[in-house]
Amino acid sequence: MVGGKATDAKGTRDMRGLSSARERKLIRDVQRRGSREAAEELVRAYYDEVYVFAFRQCGRKEDALDLTQGIFVAALHSLPRFDHRRASFRTWLYRIAAHKVIDARRRVRADVAPLGDADVPDGQDFAAQACDRVLLEQIESYVCALDAESQAVYRLRLYAERTFPEIAEALGMSEPAVKARYYRLTARLRKEFGSHE
Repeated sequence: MVGGKATDAKGTRDMRGLSSARERKLIRDVQRRGSREAAEELVRAYYDEVYVFAFRQCGRKEDALDLTQGIFVAALHSLPRFDHRRASFRTWLYRIAAHKVIDARRRVRADVAPLGDADVPDGQDFAAQACDRVLLEQIESYVCALDAESQAVYRLRLYAERTFPEIAEALGMSEPAVKARYYRLTARLRKEFGSHE
């Protein structure tokens, strides 16, 4: 599960095994001493899930790698201002990631990767696949025209598979406000693109 947590005797651990105490120590080491080793460990702990988040939205390995690198560069540059009392590191990182994706989508028109596997199973109807691809591109263009907060809610829910409470924390919004934005947007998407079902 993405973003799942398990608890042990040492404290809370994310699915990668980085305890919250270890994460806070690494962040302090970067903030106070500029520790390269601590920064590298933080990047390693979150790299795969941030890469998947980027890839799902741009659809090309090279673009996703560039975007992921940009996300971590921005995060490490902003790390001196990170405050664990305001949000978890993961939440803070996804806020940066969502905004970097929005910025990237404004600069270039990127392809959107389907949420499922990238490989096409044998025998799949190519026409249906092409229609799905066109529909995804139309939806993505529609979403790109929205305000940044609506885009962030949509991207964090759909591509990062974040829960409403996690999105609310990441964006500094109330959970009901996040839900309202998300459900209003999905209703607009159904109304706009419903004939494609």
